[in-house]
Amino acid sequence: MKILLTGANGYIGSKVCTYLCEHCHEVIAVDLYNSHIDSRARFVNFDIFNFENKDLFSFFDEPDVCVHLAWRDGFKHDSNKHILDLSSHFKFLENLVINGLKNLAIMGTMHEVGYREGAVDENTPCKPTNYYGISKNCLRECTKLLCEQNNCSWKRLRAFYIYGDDEFGASVFCKIKKAYKAGIKEFNLTSGVNKFDFIDINGLCKLISMCITQNKINGIINVSSGKPISLKEQILMYISENNIKLKLNWGVYPERESESPCIYGDNAKILEIIKNSTLL
Repeated sequence: MKILLTGANGYIGSKVCTYLCEHCHEVIAVDLYNSHIDSRARFVNFDIFNFENKDLFSFFDEPDVCVHLAWRDGFKHDSNKHILDLSSHFKFLENLVINGLKNLAIMGTMHEVGYREGAVDENTPCKPTNYYGISKNCLRECTKLLCEQNNCSWKRLRAFYIYGDDEFGASVFCKIKKAYKAGIKEFNLTSGVNKFDFIDINGLCKLISMCITQNKINGIINVSSGKPISLKEQILMYISENNIKLKLNWGVYPERESESPCIYGDNAKILEIIKNSTLL
C-alpha cells in the first residue's frame, strides 16, 4: 500500500513509519523534521497548515490511505494550540478527501471520552474535559461527517495510556526513568490505585499498522489492551523490567478529580483485526 503518514517524526509516527517500512509498504512520511524517520520512507518536508491552493491528493501521489497522526502539544492537555489548530487540521484532511482520498485514519485518544468508569466502546458518549480532548473529539465528529459525504472510509484509532521509549515520551514512566538516570533516589506518586488501559508504544504502533492496512473494519477502533491494570501494578512491573532502583513514595499526591478510577478500551474490533492481519 501507498501510505501517507502525517506526524511521521513524532513519538508514535516514527515507530508506525518503521513498522510499515519493515513490512514493505510505501510510506510517504510528512513532517517538518526527519530526525526519527526511517530512511526507507519517502520524507516530505511539508507544513500541513500552509498549503495554499494545492490539490493535496495529487501532490502526495494519490495515496491509498492517509494516517493522520500530526498534532501539536499532545502532552499538554490544556494548551490553547489544540483549539487554535483545529480548523487547520480539518482543512488539510478536507482537501485530501474532496480531491479523491478514499481511506482516512485519524489518531484518537481516550481523553475525548472524558470521565468514564468501566469499558469504552465505539458507542460510549464523549464528554471531554480539557482542550486536548475537546479538539480531538471535534475533529473526530467533523471528519466522520466529511468522509460519509464523500464516500471515504473512516477509521478513528483511539489510544489509551502509552508507555515505552521513555527518552522520547512524557508519561510518568518517562519521568521515573529520567529521575533514576539523574541519580535521584526517591520518587513521589499518587496512591496508584486507579486502573487504566496500558499499552507499550511498540505494541500500539503494531496495532495501528494492522488497522490501516485493512479496510473491512472501520469506525472507532480502540487500539488498546482491553485490560484495566492499576497504575501501581504497572509501575512496579516497569521498574522491575528496566532494573530501576528508586524508592517509590505512594500517596504523596492526590488522585486527579477528573481521572476515572477505572477506564479501559473494549478491544473486540482490534482482536478481529489481529485475527485477520498479515502483519504478525
